[in-house]
Amino acid sequence: MAADSGAGARDEMLAYARELADALTPYAGPGGARIRLGVNIAHHDDTAADLEGYARPLWGLAPLAAGGGDFAHWDLWARGLAAGTDPAHPEYWGVPEGIDQRTVESAALGFALALAPERLWDPLSGAEKDRAGAWLARFLDALTPDNNWNFFPVMVSLGLDRVGYAHDRDARHARLDRLETYALQDGWYSDGPTEQRDYYIPWAMHFYGLIYAALAGDDDPARSARFRQRAGDFALGFRHWFAADGSAVPYGRSLTYRFAQGSFWGALAYADVDALPAGEVKGLLMRHLRWWRDRSAATSPGGLLSIGYGYPQPAVAEQYNGPASPYWAMKAFLPLALPASHPLWAAQERPQPADLPGTLVQPPAGAALMRSGGDVTLLSSRQHNTWARGGSAKYAKFAYSTRFGFSLPAGELGLLHGAYDSVLALSDDAGDEPVHFRVRETCHDPAVEEDGTLRSTWHPWADVEITTWLTPAAPWHLRTHRIRTARALHTAEGGFAVSREPGTAAREEGAGRAMATGAAGDLSGLADLGAGPAREGQVLELLPGTNVLTPRTALPTLLTRLPPGEHWLRCAVLGAGPEQAAAWKTAPPEPRH
Repeated sequence: MAADSGAGARDEMLAYARELADALTPYAGPGGARIRLGVNIAHHDDTAADLEGYARPLWGLAPLAAGGGDFAHWDLWARGLAAGTDPAHPEYWGVPEGIDQRTVESAALGFALALAPERLWDPLSGAEKDRAGAWLARFLDALTPDNNWNFFPVMVSLGLDRVGYAHDRDARHARLDRLETYALQDGWYSDGPTEQRDYYIPWAMHFYGLIYAALAGDDDPARSARFRQRAGDFALGFRHWFAADGSAVPYGRSLTYRFAQGSFWGALAYADVDALPAGEVKGLLMRHLRWWRDRSAATSPGGLLSIGYGYPQPAVAEQYNGPASPYWAMKAFLPLALPASHPLWAAQERPQPADLPGTLVQPPAGAALMRSGGDVTLLSSRQHNTWARGGSAKYAKFAYSTRFGFSLPAGELGLLHGAYDSVLALSDDAGDEPVHFRVRETCHDPAVEEDGTLRSTWHPWADVEITTWLTPAAPWHLRTHRIRTARALHTAEGGFAVSREPGTAAREEGAGRAMATGAAGDLSGLADLGAGPAREGQVLELLPGTNVLTPRTALPTLLTRLPPGEHWLRCAVLGAGPEQAAAWKTAPPEPRH
């Protein structure tokens, strides 16, 4: 994909959607209802995993059809809808029992009926329509968690509306009322009554809300106006999550959905929300898609999206991710439903404005976004997740970067297994070679100070209290930790993990400093700013497959030991591309806390 100045970008997107969907068809069962892409490693049953393979591509295929695009395999999906909702068919999908993955996938079916009934509904016989409608109607009062799942019955209802299947809308309105209670300032929502403010806000809460506004605006104008207003407010801040090359900050759970990160931009256009110029929205969306399409490591040789992020990486998977889960990424293709004459497609792509602030604090997310050298670094000091796989690594590290990503642990013993980038890891092991470490898992009393510093307190043990201050100082950021401990501790503070493909080009290790550069010129370094004896700088070669962007990494780290008592640790951290790597040779910023 190359940058486009007009409607040709629509053809690029259409080709990508068709390419991804075509690759799935050899894996479909005879009835078309089950598409099995591999071994199911999720907690839900294999039938639900196969339903994912059928349903999730519809997030892209239905808009493709609505916009007049051709796709050669609609007969397979129409047969699949008939078979999957027929209790007598071997490929029957079953019914929801409790909180069920089928409820998630029902949303894609409802959405597809709302946008492309002529492809899925019209080919069915009368009896098949009755069965399909009855099967979907079960989900209107399905049991759901108190979060974005409340939108799934809403999507089903929109589909049943479009095909004229009678149903009670009261449940839909009750769900919508509940969803609106999650609204926060600046267009943010929480994902339910929780601290989760991650990509589920743009790719779920706003995405579905904008679809609702576009499809049901005449019936529910006041609510639709609120959905549009919140999305417009959110857009002004969310654009800061995207780097100049189109990549988005890897942060939070469900990263295997990849370019669903950019689906918000297409939904904004679909609902005709003009919070940003059409050319800027188009640029944000298309640069993001190109970044992913050019990253061939994210797909298998057969063209299937893999479990992982920057490459196939099972460690990224959540307990609910099956082999077809990555196809939520096809949400990014929603604007294919718009005609070529729509302002989004007619506009010339624009880069993000040059006058965007270098730092933007987003209090609802507990985040500060730094832009420097085209890259984005997210400082985090509010969110946490104790139930997702690798939750502390995905939410509670100090920094996340479009250039350096972040790392997930590969084991429980030692610094190389733990892959402790952008954290302060602590151990109370006796002796000189600790192997059991703890990191920040939850944040207490989060606050934003006047200079944009993020502050939070955490307790790795009941008798150890740490208050951490994170201060933007692009291209650096500053970290200060006040540690009050009743036990002796080993400490290891990591910077960003840098690629060592084929090997790190340079290293610096010694008193108070640790630095490593990658073959491409990327630089990661930490400079100790403490008043006492300098911490020892080392560069660690982490276990492979820990970083979400690159398989093999080196990690600059500062190490020291602390006796019981109160201690202050301070450092400046630099993560830079080749254009800003020279900052390492200058004096780091002074500590502010």
